[in-house]
Order: sequence, then C-alpha cells, then structure tokens
Amino acid sequence: MKVTIENEILKINVQYSSRKKLSIHIDPFGFITVKAPKGTSEEQIVSAIDSNGKQILAKIHEIVAAREIPKAREYHTKGKFLYLGKEHFLHELIEINGLDEETLKRNLKRFYINSCKAITAERVKVYQKQLKVNPKMIEIVESKAKWGSCSSDRNLTFNYRLAMAPIEVIDYVVIHELCHIHHMNHDRSFWRRVGSIMPDYKEKEEYLARNGHLMYL
Repeated sequence: MKVTIENEILKINVQYSSRKKLSIHIDPFGFITVKAPKGTSEEQIVSAIDSNGKQILAKIHEIVAAREIPKAREYHTKGKFLYLGKEHFLHELIEINGLDEETLKRNLKRFYINSCKAITAERVKVYQKQLKVNPKMIEIVESKAKWGSCSSDRNLTFNYRLAMAPIEVIDYVVIHELCHIHHMNHDRSFWRRVGSIMPDYKEKEEYLARNGHLMYL
C-alpha cells in the first residue's frame, strides 16, 4: 500500500499475523514494513503511519543521506582507505612507488576483490556447516545497491566493498545469504534462522546503513 506524508509518497509492506500489537519497521535500505494483527483495517494502518509520520520521514531521510557518495578518494601516500573496519594508509594495502593514479586505483580495487573473495570463501565454509547448507558458487561483484545476494540455484554473490567492513559485519552478510538458500523471502522463518546464528544481526545491519557511504573507492 502507499501512504502520503508531507507530500512524500511512501510504499508500505503490510504483514498480518496473530500478534497483538501493530509495529512499524524500517530496514537499512529504507523499506517500510508494518506488522499488524489479523483483521487490522487499512484505516488503522494509515492512522499509525500518520501518527509516526515525522519520525518515519526523518529515518528515511537519514538513510538516503547516509548513502550519498562523499568526495573523491586521494590516491597518494597520505590517502586512507578502510580495510576490515579500520583505516589504513594506501601504501599499507598495496605497492604505490612509481605508479600513477589510474594504476593505483586499478590495483587497489583488485586488492579488495581478491581479499573479499578469500575472506567470504573462508567464512562461508564456517557458517555453511552450522546452517547445513551447500552453496554452489561464490562470486565477487561490484554493486551500488547490494552487499550480497543468493540465487534460487544456490549461487552466492558478494560486493567487493565488503572487505572494507569489520569481519563480524562480513559474517552477517555471509549468514544472511546462506540463510536464503532455504528461505528466499525475508519472512519470519528467515529472520529466526539468521538470529539463531547471530542474535545481534540488527547491529550489523545498522553498521552497513550508517557506514556504507564510507566504504567506497
């Protein structure tokens, strides 16, 4: 359903269940979900959205602002880049002597791709045993929208920029995608499975929402 708040049209996903109270959730990508008791009318849902309109818009605007791309990186001795959640000087990650900026950019991107491939492969091995799943293939990709994905034929893809995140955040994305092998939708069963392995997964989601705009080249 769609609701208009202060001239902004918001798309709302409504989930009905045997719960007692209505609740509103906004994920790190700005997707709004209303979880409502069975029998809740559309008017009641719209009223709940309206009464929380300012807070919802503030959160949406915060997420949009966090995803804006900051100024360009500096590719020189004092340039700093994230790796596994910590800032490093460029020369700590790759060789820089005698190389021009385009070569440095290309080599640094290759460093992140290779690092992400090795790290995710290792972490997948750890968690696939716990989750009792068997992915077919792991691919490292470049994406502005997703940190990871899982296809219906059990192929996993991970954004190379994940190598910039702390290992526990990488673990969350790995767990998230492995859980999709059995649960392709973000339903309650899916989140229960994620939570069974990583109870504080929401903190990791928030890290990506809050710091994703810093994880770029």
